[in-house]
Amino acid sequence: MDFKDLTVSVHGGMEAEKVTGAVVPPIFQTSTYAQDKPGHAKIYDYSRGGNPTRAAFESGLARLENAAHSLAFASGLAAEQAIIQLLEPGDEVLVCDDVYGGTGRLFRNLYAKYGLEFSFLDMCSPDIVESKLSSRTKLLWVETPTNPTLKIIDIARLAEYARAVNALLVVDNTFASPIFQKPLSLGADIVIHSTTKYIGGHSDLIGGAIMLNDQRLYESLHFIQFAAGAIPSPFECFLLHRSMKTLALRMRQHASNAQTVADFLSNHPKICEVIYPGLSEHPGHELAKKQMSGFSGIVSCRLAGDIGEVEAFCSRLSLVTLAESLGGVESLVNHPESMTHASVPKSLRTKLGIDSQLIRLSVGIEDSNDIVADLDAALSSKTAAG
Repeated sequence: MDFKDLTVSVHGGMEAEKVTGAVVPPIFQTSTYAQDKPGHAKIYDYSRGGNPTRAAFESGLARLENAAHSLAFASGLAAEQAIIQLLEPGDEVLVCDDVYGGTGRLFRNLYAKYGLEFSFLDMCSPDIVESKLSSRTKLLWVETPTNPTLKIIDIARLAEYARAVNALLVVDNTFASPIFQKPLSLGADIVIHSTTKYIGGHSDLIGGAIMLNDQRLYESLHFIQFAAGAIPSPFECFLLHRSMKTLALRMRQHASNAQTVADFLSNHPKICEVIYPGLSEHPGHELAKKQMSGFSGIVSCRLAGDIGEVEAFCSRLSLVTLAESLGGVESLVNHPESMTHASVPKSLRTKLGIDSQLIRLSVGIEDSNDIVADLDAALSSKTAAG
């Protein structure tokens, strides 16, 4: 039966525990498992290789992403490392230029020295991508929406380009979540998430995940997960599985509130630009409507004035918190130039427009009127109480 996302969020991987009938699967907080005789494990032998709590979460997440397989990792970057470890020296990866700062740092500072080539391109321009394809291209690495300028990239078209050179298309689906976008159905080979963000949703854990359909590719990545060992603990997997139950509901509220915030900021005299795919003037609005079922909860904008004005604005906020990360139930504001994207080369930041005026809002699930009131008070140079 083809259940809807609300139903899959609640029931995915949630089979009653067989011994006691517990509706919520227990946390199997164990490192090892008894064997009947040497070399004959019942199901699991050591929790780096497999754990029932992790398996339940992976099963539920795979169903939500419409994937055959899912692998959980200790962080989003650990999941990314596993994918890069599929490559050989001399291989090339084409990367969307507006990629999460930590991803770019991982590629430039850690893996480029092992003979891998990373080319950062504007993937909103198909001609640029097509011109860079070669027999050495093994991965096309995409975020959509991108972080932090919220570009929308055509997943289906890039899937065609990847197939043409026998490369894999990797899509970071963190910003959209499986609720609003399912890249595998659009032709992607691998989907990754920082489960720290919307899937976890409560700013209380770190995690990552990979979803895919190809059996042989899954076996290769499963071996890397086992051999490299960057796995989440059973407790993190339990929290993620718990959080997944409310993901569809939370994403609806995030998106609704973000649209309200974007509309408010678009009409404020102290805001120079609002970047949100749900606005009709966003250059990727029509494509977003085509490949997404909602516009998610991230709004970027530019404040009038210099860094001093930005710092003053952030200091006047009372409900919205200045912090790294995104996707939690609470609203957060981030200054990418000095925070999440400080490691991006300055020349690329300038090209992308990641400047001192740009801020990124992760709009939470609070009452939208309260969020707008806090932003309005901070922009109006007065406290929320004033």
